[in-house]
Amino acid sequence: MKSAVVLGNGESRSWFCPDYLEYPIADLELWGCNAIYRDGVVDNLVSMDYAMQQEIYMSGYPLNHKCWFANWTRVPTQVAEMMMMGTTIPKEFVHWPKSNASNECVISGKDPATVQTRIDEMMKDFPHLDTEDLKLKMEKDVGVWITPVFDEDRVQTISNLEGWSAGNVGLFLAAENGATEVYMLGFDLSDYDEPLNNIYKGTENYLPETARGFNPVNWIIQMNSVFKKYRDVTFYWVDNRWKDYSDKFFSPNIRHIDKNTFLDRVGSF
Repeated sequence: MKSAVVLGNGESRSWFCPDYLEYPIADLELWGCNAIYRDGVVDNLVSMDYAMQQEIYMSGYPLNHKCWFANWTRVPTQVAEMMMMGTTIPKEFVHWPKSNASNECVISGKDPATVQTRIDEMMKDFPHLDTEDLKLKMEKDVGVWITPVFDEDRVQTISNLEGWSAGNVGLFLAAENGATEVYMLGFDLSDYDEPLNNIYKGTENYLPETARGFNPVNWIIQMNSVFKKYRDVTFYWVDNRWKDYSDKFFSPNIRHIDKNTFLDRVGSF
């Protein structure tokens, strides 16, 4: 039996960081998301956000540890140079650490010229939303991110899960890579009427502590698709603080357990 622990960054897992266990543990893989690398090493680090991908890469972490990045396609650095020669994107929206010269790079980003149009469309369709909070979220990761890359890295590309959250991608990949039971920590979902729930809020490349939570509907759809696709995998949801949403999850392969039960199980490996 192969097991996995997938670490979301919800505040319910604030007690647990990657070095909490005497790791590595045989037959147990540890998956984490985004800024968790700041606190320790995991077997697999998942990032879907352009800014976080560049932060992680420039730290040197992927040179020695396996990472999974969305839309991570290498191109010759000359392509980036030619592209930027003809662009009208303001310099403050171009994130390119040229001090790390390399022959290849990855180009990612969102065109800042289209963001305001998208904000206006969202406010028209959902007039109840907080305009300033929406701008905070829509303007995050706006611009071009050009990241120098090197041959010896351990980055693998995620190409078929665009728009998914990093935590749910971690669930998918853990099951896809053979785990028969998956323990979920820090999967706190969210609520627009409550403050943002994230361990790293207010730090670099994250929304500020003043941000509202998210409507969890997309996360719920993603999670249900994972639970349904991998019916033979048992998902143990540790300290789920959003049990009000339990009626949104219909799969029989979900179990709810508390912190102590999780530690007892992991300690038995």
